[in-house]
Amino acid sequence: MSTPALLVIDVQNAIDDPVWGRRGQPEMEDRIADLLQAWRARHLPVVHIRHDSTNLSSPYRPGSPGNDFKAEVAPLPGEPVVDKRTNSAFIGTDLMDVLDELDVRQLVMTGVLLENSIEATVRMAGNLGFEVVIPEDAVASVDRTDRRGRHWPAEDVHALTLAILENEYAQITDTRSLIEALP
Repeated sequence: MSTPALLVIDVQNAIDDPVWGRRGQPEMEDRIADLLQAWRARHLPVVHIRHDSTNLSSPYRPGSPGNDFKAEVAPLPGEPVVDKRTNSAFIGTDLMDVLDELDVRQLVMTGVLLENSIEATVRMAGNLGFEVVIPEDAVASVDRTDRRGRHWPAEDVHALTLAILENEYAQITDTRSLIEALP
C-alpha cells in the first residue's frame, strides 16, 4: 500500500437529522474514529470534507448546528478541511490542490452517504487516476424508496452501492484489514 490519505466526508451532526430517515451502519463513527487513531499515530495524511449546503432547509447549511463536525471524528488542528457545496468533494473545491500538496495517489474514503457524496467522490477520484479504497464499515447509507415505490433498506442500498463501485472504481475492505495493512 502506498501512502494513503484518509478522507472523512460529511460526517457532521446533520446526518442525525430525521430528514434522512433510518440510517444503517450504526458503527460507522466508531470505525472512522479507529481509522483516525491509526492514521494519526502513523502521521499519515487526513483530510476532512465539510458539506456546506446551499439549500436553506438543509441541516447541512452553514450556521446551523448540523454543519458542525461530529465530535468523535472532528478535525485536529493542522488537518486540512475542504468545504464543498455539491455531492463530489472535487467539484468547486481545493481538494485536488490539498492532495497534490500531500503528494498522495491513494485515497481511503469514509463517511456519508455512500450512495451520494461518497459515490460521487469515489467515481471522480477514479477518473482522476487515484487508487480508492472504501472500508465498508466506515461508510453509511440510508433507507431509500425507488421510483416504483419499492422500499430499499439501508443495508441493501449499502450492499448494492459497494457492489457497483467494487473493482471498477474502488477496492472494498473493512477497517480492521485496512489498519493491519498500514505501513
